[in-house]
Amino acid sequence: MEQRTLIVTVQPDWRGALRAAGRAAEECQYQGERLNFETPEAFFGHLTARRWALVHLLLGAGEVSVRELARRAGRDVRRVHEDVTTLADLGLLERTERGGVVCPFADIHVDMHLREVV
Repeated sequence: MEQRTLIVTVQPDWRGALRAAGRAAEECQYQGERLNFETPEAFFGHLTARRWALVHLLLGAGEVSVRELARRAGRDVRRVHEDVTTLADLGLLERTERGGVVCPFADIHVDMHLREVV
């Protein structure tokens, strides 16, 4: 099984980011999967500290039930379920046929640049 990599970017020019990903895909070599946010506010609005903690708990853990994930995180099951839904919608987590969740990535890289506004 191939190790999957996720590259999270913050790029206001989402069309440019999509074109760059397309060019990389044309090289026929796995370049990692990409998740782009147009602004830092969108990034931090979706990927909160608690959600990152859930992703971190699932990295390399295999399939885990939401209830077990909540236990490991020391959090309420309902709130963890809400966060898992958001993370699954974004593609950071995947739901399994048995009702559990898994992080399919072996490596997650965040690429964010803050520049002077001119």
